[in-house]
Amino acid sequence: MGELGEQRWAVISERGCEAQSLPHAEAAGLMRRLKGERISGLCVVTNEAAERLQLGEKTSPNGNKPPAQKPARQQRQRRAAKT
Repeated sequence: MGELGEQRWAVISERGCEAQSLPHAEAAGLMRRLKGERISGLCVVTNEAAERLQLGEKTSPNGNKPPAQKPARQQRQRRAAKT
């Protein structure tokens, strides 16, 4: 299985990094479980990619914390309430 069997995979979602250092099969299983919990934005990536994403979330290029974004569900609910 090569790289797929190595504990180098992470699961990310709209909430951030869900888990790191998993074999690919375990990461895929976690992703299915989270999908059942209706978590959006799920993806299996390498640990290195997950670490870069986490660093990017903490600060913007100018060193300031980026503005918080509202979850998509809240945005849809607000739009539906306006109509």
